[in-house]
Amino acid sequence: MSGRIVVGYTATEAGADALALGERIAAASDSVLDVVLVLPSDERSVITPPDAGYDRYLRETADGWLDRAVQTLHAAITHHRHVRYAESFAEGLVAAADEFEATHIVVGAANGGLRGRHRLGTVANELMHYSDVPVVLAPEGAREVPASAGVTRVTAAIGTRPGGDVLLAEAIALAVATGAPLRLLSLATVDLPSGVDTGLIRLTGKSHADAVLAQAHAGLPAGIDAEVVTAAGASIEEAVEGIDWLPAEIAMVGSSRLAQPRRLFLGSTAATMLHVLPVPMIVVPRTRATEGAR
Repeated sequence: MSGRIVVGYTATEAGADALALGERIAAASDSVLDVVLVLPSDERSVITPPDAGYDRYLRETADGWLDRAVQTLHAAITHHRHVRYAESFAEGLVAAADEFEATHIVVGAANGGLRGRHRLGTVANELMHYSDVPVVLAPEGAREVPASAGVTRVTAAIGTRPGGDVLLAEAIALAVATGAPLRLLSLATVDLPSGVDTGLIRLTGKSHADAVLAQAHAGLPAGIDAEVVTAAGASIEEAVEGIDWLPAEIAMVGSSRLAQPRRLFLGSTAATMLHVLPVPMIVVPRTRATEGAR
């Protein structure tokens, strides 16, 4: 991949999770890490006059946080630290990603999430509607997985709706860059009344998996192979929890088909997955491949 990865850093446990995950992906893909801390924009209401002393204090504090953060990175990781100003944290991260032509933006979970689980905060939610590059969501506790673990597997949740080719291309690129095996996941769940024969669920799941297999394999370039797994269940949660996940694995999903071009929007299936997924999730804009992945 040899690109650049933007990490949205805050001096919190969520910031540490984002930094650790960004470092792990950067180490595995030989990418440059840009650690970005966003402060409120200098633009102020005329009612509130500028306070140069307070602004200087904020900047010095932010610099101190970043200095301590990058000191935790492995020496082999090429990195840069940045303090940016923007109307919102998400806006600052997207602007930085655009400037650096970054491949990904990494952010942590909201405070209060369960260990190993996701809980979207304000920044992640805003990025879901604003970012034009893939957003990597680090679950609570991601900082406990060492950078040396690399990426043990890339799992792409592939569907048959338009946009799956975009996700597949990004998943292939990440798997190749990190040297990780690729797995294509079909979430063959059915919303059926209680009491329906589970054999019908399995039959429907197999039919869906066969369609996914044919479509996805047709798009695999020469020399690229992938394991195909069907996660069947009566709900998305049951399906996701019913398959194996490696500690250093990364899951990938496409943005909703209702999302605006070049923008992310977390669809209902991905949002439900997020509640039970024990590994990081990357959300890919649905039209990204039409412009060429960075």
